[in-house]
Amino acid sequence: MPNFRLFFPALFCALRFLTVLPLRWRQARDGEFFQTSVLAFPVAGLIIGLFGAGLAWPLSSVLRPSLLAWFAIFYLSGISGFLHLDGLADSADGLLSSHGREKTLAIMKDSRSGAMAVAVMVIIILGKFAALSPIASHPASLFSALIIAPLTGRVGICLTMAILPYARATEGGIGGLFYSSLARKAAAGGIALLVAAGFICYHLTIFKIIAASFAVTLLFAWFCKGKIGGATGDTLGAACELTELAALIACNLSFF
Repeated sequence: MPNFRLFFPALFCALRFLTVLPLRWRQARDGEFFQTSVLAFPVAGLIIGLFGAGLAWPLSSVLRPSLLAWFAIFYLSGISGFLHLDGLADSADGLLSSHGREKTLAIMKDSRSGAMAVAVMVIIILGKFAALSPIASHPASLFSALIIAPLTGRVGICLTMAILPYARATEGGIGGLFYSSLARKAAAGGIALLVAAGFICYHLTIFKIIAASFAVTLLFAWFCKGKIGGATGDTLGAACELTELAALIACNLSFF
């Protein structure tokens, strides 16, 4: 970032958008930092992960592994105010329909959830539970997964923004507020941060986790490109959820 002093206002802007944390510092100036805050998305993801691991630590001594896994999933979804799950639901209804681009975008804009949305959300949540349940019996492994998965998901958002244009360029939308040429720098910086944090948690195995996670990100981006010609705020949320799930599954596989 050209001016390091602007990083913290951008980070707080990112945290206010990506989490439900009650942060008020410089909130009135968020409009100035929407696009710049993309650079801070990976750091926000790391903070989310560290905060989640910190919450899970005292619970690991009193909760059974299945309940601890449930708490972890609730945290990963709830920390954003279920923003990304909402995007996943809207994306499922639209992208899995048989309609063309315009109708698909219209369906995604509809706040009502259909059968596709419910089915996909259940599958994703069950997938996360299946991935986390065995890990939850070993707290150190759970903490590592809780740190890496949210970080990977937010880097997945940046990577998607870096390779896809905004599909609602003429309509506006929340996602468009954050789209900028900084997405590529955010993705590159995020991957570097992920490698550094991941090496501490998983050593060289982190490269397998990254490869598996971003393979899913790129496949979903390719699907969105073919279906609607780019990304929307909803598909960015879906990309976060899908990348996070892929990371948790990869963390699970590395556990055995």
